[in-house]
Amino acid sequence: MINNTQACTGRRWLIVIGATLVISAVSAAELPVKRIPHAGEGAEFYFGPDNKTLVGNAKLAGDETHFVYTMDVNTGKMVKINDKGADACSHFFPDGKRLIWTSTRDLPELPKGNYSDPKNYPQAAELYSSAADGTDVKRLTNNKYYDAEVGISPDGKWILWSRQINGQVDLWKMPADGSGAEEQITFTENEQEGGAFYLSDSETILYRSWDVSVEGQRGMPMKVHTIKDDGSEKRLITDNEGTNWAPYPAPDGKHFAFVKILPSHNFEIFLHNLETGKEVRLTYNDSFDGFPAFSPDGKSMTFSSGRQAKEGERSLHQYVMDVESLGVGSK
Repeated sequence: MINNTQACTGRRWLIVIGATLVISAVSAAELPVKRIPHAGEGAEFYFGPDNKTLVGNAKLAGDETHFVYTMDVNTGKMVKINDKGADACSHFFPDGKRLIWTSTRDLPELPKGNYSDPKNYPQAAELYSSAADGTDVKRLTNNKYYDAEVGISPDGKWILWSRQINGQVDLWKMPADGSGAEEQITFTENEQEGGAFYLSDSETILYRSWDVSVEGQRGMPMKVHTIKDDGSEKRLITDNEGTNWAPYPAPDGKHFAFVKILPSHNFEIFLHNLETGKEVRLTYNDSFDGFPAFSPDGKSMTFSSGRQAKEGERSLHQYVMDVESLGVGSK
């Protein structure tokens, strides 16, 4: 079975990173795609500033759960960052020298919880930073709340994450060095906000949310919003009753990739223009396509997909799409 909720974006799926480099020609309308050459289970990877290194969660031989790993896009070489507790979302700092990630490593006495269940998120989940090789680990939060779904502003000044208190999830921020006060951004009773990322201006936040009344239902409706990081100027971006999930901003600050669930429960990736509202479909496959993330230069987009899986197999593989022709790089 494929697990169906992800701490960083609102859904978690099992990813098996492909063992060989494969060029995919699923549809004439789809841009060139290659599968990353490595074997193992993983979940939700994001590019570093060198445009060729990813960081995400994986479960390799000998791992009892998912831990943070970095991975080379071209070779599939993986480096383990943490080996205690259970890990969730992770990202590079803009300078590439450090990582930020989520783990339950220091509170083993608390219930394990489940990153896949909003009603049972691990309250032992805390935020950490480390050097890119996993050394010099620093704990950034210290409480018994769920702290996860973490990212960094493009200017490197702010850490952005989701915190759950008494079942309610809101967006928070703090200085990237962990030295300043934590600031709550959203204060909603009925919305569960998460999967948030800063746009290129380092002050506007892109995120998805769902209404607590539909929490847990299959094909759960989700909406995409933007908001300033002081809590002002909240704007609804996707005004429909469908699932609009896993938004990730392009470097140009004008576009973002996200996932829609089409009829027959088909997950596909789209590109949305924040200025015009125009959308372009990027993937065309009956299998799951999700977790899109652009490289900093806007030339590549990594995502996971069930394409090329063996018959009856529901595992996912990590892919990279050539999106240079879309022109979504920084201007």
